[in-house]
Amino acid sequence: MKKKVAFVCVHNSCRSQMAEAWAKHLGSDVLDAYSAGTEKYPEVKPDAVKVMEEVGIDMTGHYPKLLTDIPEEIDILITMGCNVVCPYIPCKHSEDWGLEDPSGKPIKEYRKTRDIIKEKIENLIEKVKIGKL
Repeated sequence: MKKKVAFVCVHNSCRSQMAEAWAKHLGSDVLDAYSAGTEKYPEVKPDAVKVMEEVGIDMTGHYPKLLTDIPEEIDILITMGCNVVCPYIPCKHSEDWGLEDPSGKPIKEYRKTRDIIKEKIENLIEKVKIGKL
């Protein structure tokens, strides 16, 4: 049975969107991936979309969502390192990835964040597959 995983950030415009896209791309056999933010934001950051396109992942159609837009109960909650207290979300496991926000920085920072997220997603998928999560 697939695990529901939610990636949560403040605006759901960059890191959490990349994490959702990676999870869907790499782990669709074991994960149902969602992402959301705690505040409204108008769009996914264009540089986030661009760096994901560089590795063959199309985020066209992705848009910032709020916590109310994702399932109320999830198995795994991943916060991106937003330095805010997220509202209570029922889950079986939660962790904070402590990722620096590349917003407003050169595109190389987006690439660095993209690659860190990929590695973390691969580790998450492995933990799910071996039954640790």
